[in-house]
Amino acid sequence: MSDCYFPKDFIQTAEGLVFAVVDQGLEQGKVLCFLRYVRQGSVWKKLNTQEANQLLVEHYPHYLFFSQLKCAALHAVHVQSIVIHHQPRQRLKDLLVKQNPDMIEQDFIALCRVLLVQGIELESVGVTGSLLIGAQNLNSDIDLVVYGREQFHQLRMMIKQLIQQGQLQQLAEQDWLASYQRRQCHLSCPDYVWHELRKYNKALINQRKFDLNLLALSIEEESNSYQKKGSIVIQAIVLDAQYGFDYPARFLIEHEQASEVVCYTATYTGQAEQGERIEVAGQLEVSNTGLVRILVGSSREAEGEYIKVLEICE
Repeated sequence: MSDCYFPKDFIQTAEGLVFAVVDQGLEQGKVLCFLRYVRQGSVWKKLNTQEANQLLVEHYPHYLFFSQLKCAALHAVHVQSIVIHHQPRQRLKDLLVKQNPDMIEQDFIALCRVLLVQGIELESVGVTGSLLIGAQNLNSDIDLVVYGREQFHQLRMMIKQLIQQGQLQQLAEQDWLASYQRRQCHLSCPDYVWHELRKYNKALINQRKFDLNLLALSIEEESNSYQKKGSIVIQAIVLDAQYGFDYPARFLIEHEQASEVVCYTATYTGQAEQGERIEVAGQLEVSNTGLVRILVGSSREAEGEYIKVLEICE
């Protein structure tokens, strides 16, 4: 069993539960994660947040966990309780040589071939989401993980170019609407789409949506612990957005009350660029070392929390 667990990995327990890893490293010997799938007979059932919490409360309370480091209620699995470690890069390799792939797997393979033709090294790419555990259906998206910031941005620019050339397709109106409804974010639909269109981390291949997720591996584990100080809404200038697509996304800001915005929800990943004026709604947090930040995504749905560009940079 690998000792290294990273966000976008999945871990499986003997009870037929699959958790998505949400943080690198361990806390009290446990992997911080969130329950996403439960085995029901021969199929995997995907759970929303409420269903996942309710299942654990009623049947598996030992997986409920309050992270002192994150000051957040999460799920956690001790490494000794993990029976399968689903790893995105290994799964990608396995799918590329799979016999008789299904329709979504064929689209995934086609996407990988497009990347290879463009000179993308697949060693830095993995696949997560339903494809990682074989839980996909005809309507499933393809969720790619790109390991390394430089490789991720290279891939984004390649997607932009391929859309312009017609080899990949931009999401259609109904695709954006479906994405917006699934996100249930605080922005209006036009605002959501405006922000998303300039990110180039989503596109269609064979009319199937795929997403890019950046995982910039860090050798330094988070050592600060944070205490929440309540909700806050501010407007600020973005000083540095180079970590804006990271997990978590980070934006350094110019503001008297906080020095950075940290975001754990994919909705607001890459949301702003350097020099732009943004409005942020989230939780004010203070670390044990005195760092003051605003957290967006204090819950999975991030209700009432958002990042919105008010003024773009010239």
